[in-house]
Amino acid sequence: MIDLVGFDGDDTLWRSQEFYDDAQAAFEGILGRYVDLTADGLRASLLATERGNIALFGYGAKGMALSMIESAIELTDGRIEARDIHRIVRLAKDVLSHPVDLLPGIREAVEAVAAHHRVVLITKGDLFHQEAKVARCGLADIFHRIEIVSEKDTATYTRLFREFELTPDRFAMVGNSLKSDIAPVVALGGWGVYMPYHSTWAHEMVADFAMGDRVIEVAGAEGIPAAIATMHGHAL
Repeated sequence: MIDLVGFDGDDTLWRSQEFYDDAQAAFEGILGRYVDLTADGLRASLLATERGNIALFGYGAKGMALSMIESAIELTDGRIEARDIHRIVRLAKDVLSHPVDLLPGIREAVEAVAAHHRVVLITKGDLFHQEAKVARCGLADIFHRIEIVSEKDTATYTRLFREFELTPDRFAMVGNSLKSDIAPVVALGGWGVYMPYHSTWAHEMVADFAMGDRVIEVAGAEGIPAAIATMHGHAL
């Protein structure tokens, strides 16, 4: 049976990606004064820099800002003005201070699942930022445990299974990222509830993942309890 259910944080419990999208658009506006590149070209250049820096900076607004500054200096051959670098820093500060707005129906969904299963919050990103969002979301008391991790991959989930003394087939993960929330759990023999968000960071996109019979896609939070109940029945 399903003994433990994990919930992602960003864009599963609360809104997040649109604030990064706004920062991306503002960054493109700043660089547009210096370089003759399309928005797609600027976006691709920044994404390449971010991917190269993840191992050093991790995920989140701070790593985004450092990658934006690096990309801006490289693309402008060092011509970018200090005041525009300062604007990029403010973009990160705006992201770090964004409101924590729960997605519609998610509180009710988490409470419904928690009535029958242990639940854990598993979120990745900047430690301070994630801790602040968890504290402000109003859901922390529902979870049996809160995990803020640097990466969501098979190694991370394997560690969690070991610490919970749990086999993967007794675990289901709810999230909006196939790459981070669903694929590694399914690869280990667990279950996934995939709840797509209207905007997804390109780094989290995967093109070759087959959903299979261990994944249920839901259109919104209201579908989560039923999906978990279905998995629970199949796992018995």
